Amino acid sequence: MTGLTTTERYRRDQLRDFLRSRRERLRPEDVGITAVGRRRTPGLRRQEVALLAGVGLSWYTWLEQGRDIRVSPEVLDAVASALRLSEPERTHLHLLAGLNPPRPLAPHHPDVTVELRRLLDGWSPHPAMLQDRRWNVLAVNDAARVLFGLDGTDQNCLVAFFADSRYRSVRDHWASVAPRVVAAFRADSARFPDDAGFRHLAEQLCLASPEFAQMWGRHDVVEAVQMTKAVRHAEAGDIVFDATALAVADPAGLRLMVYAPRPGTGSAERLRSVMDPRLAPSPHHGDVVEAWW
Repeated sequence: MTGLTTTERYRRDQLRDFLRSRRERLRPEDVGITAVGRRRTPGLRRQEVALLAGVGLSWYTWLEQGRDIRVSPEVLDAVASALRLSEPERTHLHLLAGLNPPRPLAPHHPDVTVELRRLLDGWSPHPAMLQDRRWNVLAVNDAARVLFGLDGTDQNCLVAFFADSRYRSVRDHWASVAPRVVAAFRADSARFPDDAGFRHLAEQLCLASPEFAQMWGRHDVVEAVQMTKAVRHAEAGDIVFDATALAVADPAGLRLMVYAPRPGTGSAERLRSVMDPRLAPSPHHGDVVEAWW
């Protein structure tokens, strides 16, 4: 391995040890092979892995030894299947081989776990919501329900932004942020090219909104990690939030949107007046008009 950098040498050493450990943890009966004779080493033999993956023995041996050979994502996936790798292990194998991580094999429709719901509720009295990769709202906490008019069912944030009068009523704010919203959705759609739902949603909005169609046609992209969001409460006034998107450790592409009152704007005090039942002017907290910028 002359000429290798320290990083490359380390990565190949890790690849060698990882493949060997995954091979040695499997028994022949785990993969439908009838063991014949005495085995001096645990796990599968190299030739058995090569046979299961449909690759040559020499090629697999060189791969496990960390040699400088050509590796394709498709063949590496065949090795991953032969070794019964989990999704995180499959990603790890691709990274150690110097390839981009493969797209997750998980379905689009994820489960909202008890732990995620606890996390949402634990962010109270500040708003928080859970979105899937297409910006559908999956779950919200009480503050998001009260302030943003969300109930956590059958609502899409992109559709609402262009179709809901609550967003469009503050015209200047809406117009200033709309291109960024569209660019962020296009960036997210590129991460899941096999998910036709992004394309269908964009096509429907292009037909329904000339403004969206014009912005979508620009092909602008941005990362929607940090933003500002405001609500205009009928009685409490403007409440300004710093909003952050947090990726959930889930291959389905979930993200947690959390909101914190912006310091120096009086928003924390106004939020308390809305969410604290002892201070709120009415059980329904008044009407809310929402704006993004």
